[in-house]
Amino acid sequence: MKISKKEFARRRKNLMAQMEPDSIAIVPAARETIRNRDVDYPFRQDSDFYYLTGFAEPDAVLVLLPGRKHGQYILFCRDRDPTMELWNGYRAGPEGATVDYAADDAFPVSDIDDILPGLIEGRERVYYAMGRHAEFDRKVMKWVNVIRSQVRTGAHPPGEFLDLDHLLHDLRLYKSAAEVRVMKKAGQISAAAHVRAMQLCKPGVAEYQLEAEIQHEFGRNGARFAAYNSIVGAGKNGCILHYTENRDVIKDGDLVLIDAGCELEHYAADITRTFPANGKFSKEQKALYELVLKAQLAAIKTIKPGNHWNQSHDATVKVITKGLVELGLLKGTVSKLIEKEAYKDFYMHRAGHWLGMDVHDVGDYKVGDEWRVLEEGMAMTVEPGIYVATDNKKVAKKWRGIGIRIEDDVVVTKDGCEVLTKDVPKTVKEIEVLMNESAA
Repeated sequence: MKISKKEFARRRKNLMAQMEPDSIAIVPAARETIRNRDVDYPFRQDSDFYYLTGFAEPDAVLVLLPGRKHGQYILFCRDRDPTMELWNGYRAGPEGATVDYAADDAFPVSDIDDILPGLIEGRERVYYAMGRHAEFDRKVMKWVNVIRSQVRTGAHPPGEFLDLDHLLHDLRLYKSAAEVRVMKKAGQISAAAHVRAMQLCKPGVAEYQLEAEIQHEFGRNGARFAAYNSIVGAGKNGCILHYTENRDVIKDGDLVLIDAGCELEHYAADITRTFPANGKFSKEQKALYELVLKAQLAAIKTIKPGNHWNQSHDATVKVITKGLVELGLLKGTVSKLIEKEAYKDFYMHRAGHWLGMDVHDVGDYKVGDEWRVLEEGMAMTVEPGIYVATDNKKVAKKWRGIGIRIEDDVVVTKDGCEVLTKDVPKTVKEIEVLMNESAA
């Protein structure tokens, strides 16, 4: 399940159509990063670069030249090298860049200093994400300065730098049918991993053992890597929003919060489920869990074309604040508590974020000073939560240390939204049935 060459070509065409006349866009690939000594982190391509090329090798540079007669899409990449390929794997080389990745022209990246200034020369504007890659920033300025030094011989340097992110990230915000298919598959694989963790969980199992089961399910279904560091937090660890140590032993009576999603073909899934280690919610756990679920379902109902980004968050705040008052964890009128943001003692994060090639994907949340209006193809998470700190002396002891979050991935459709991660149980009854069947 891959994105086609035609779609990558369409993306480049769409970007160039929005660029100003007489401009050039320059996009560097990601570089390999040392983990320790002579060991690299697993390479993962820069999302912007991959979105436009589908090219997954390091040390490459994409150049787009709208209107160039001899080809608008140029790729600089590593040259073929039999010795290095023997040690580190095959390379496409410039020939592969044209044959397999549809570049109009391709050159060895080692020749970029000689070639790229000539491509920049005569262009009025440079589209580039300045400030993101310090070392590459210096290279870009070096190339521009080479042209500036030749003004007396008739060279014409660019007069303006424009932020590429503004155009490119708006394109990435709208997911195509092919992208949705990949994200749905990533959601299905991630859902199966959550189900596996629920089935194998019991008191005495370590958090890292559940993490291993999740990673196993990802890998055996073709998703080698997680989209982010998996969170497996039992008991009070579930109250830590970005808990990733995953080292404690799960105890009887604990709730287990798992926030984990795979990455498939450079697209992320992002799911959270919370469930009782022993297969049965306590009275207090059930009350807070059903409140979070009610908030999530209310938020999902608001996600449709024409509504704005923040309506889903507002829906969760109203439901959670009202519920906390009814349960006695907050005191006062709902409207005043919302105005004072009293709910933030228990619910301190947003209800979701854009989702796509990055788990916290690109795209503006506001246009001007107004919340962005939702449109078909936008993808996001919906993830309300309640976290009662162990040292919160304002509430009865029976509530303390309970952390709950429920998260799903949704994509906006013509008349509503589709939940891409619906294959994981999330009602109290569904979870308890699944876990008790597994224990039998």
